[in-house]
Amino acid sequence: MTKTGSKRLSKASKGAQNKLLADNRLARHQYEIIETLETGIELLGTEVKSIRAGQANLRDGFCLIRKGEMQLHNVHISPHSYAGKYFNHDPVRVRKLLAHRKEIDKLRIQLDKKGLALIPLNIHLKGSWIKITIGLGRGRKLHDKRHEEKKKQIDREVKSALQRY
Repeated sequence: MTKTGSKRLSKASKGAQNKLLADNRLARHQYEIIETLETGIELLGTEVKSIRAGQANLRDGFCLIRKGEMQLHNVHISPHSYAGKYFNHDPVRVRKLLAHRKEIDKLRIQLDKKGLALIPLNIHLKGSWIKITIGLGRGRKLHDKRHEEKKKQIDREVKSALQRY
C-alpha cells in the first residue's frame, strides 16, 4: 500500500472517532456563548462506560473555578448497569476538569465580569479520549430569546422559498 492510501485511511478513521456523546442544546438557547474551550474530564471507569453508552445529561450542569481548579457540577452520569453497587459511581458527583493554568486564569478573569457563567456544551470523543466543551456565556433575557427565535424562523422561510424557485 502506498503512503497516500494509508493517509486516507487514517483521516477517515479520525473522522469516525470524533463522536458526539452528549449535547446540551438548551444552553445555546438560554445563554449567548462568547467563548468555548475544550477540556479533559477526570472520570472513573464506570463513568466512562456510561458516557460511551450515551447516558449523560448536561442540562443542569455548570462549572466553577475553586482553588485554581475547574470543577464540573450537577452533571448526571447514570450508574453503569453491569457494575455492582460497590464499584459504581455517584451519578452527580463533582468532577475535575483538566485545562492549562493559563486557560483557567483567563476564564477566572472573565468570570469576574458581571453576568457570565461557565456552561458545559457537549461531551464528545476525540480519538479514544472523552472531552467536554465548555462555554463562557451570558444569560439571555426573554426578549433576546424571542428575537433569536424570530430570526431563525425568517431564515427557515427564506431558505424554503429559495428552494422552491
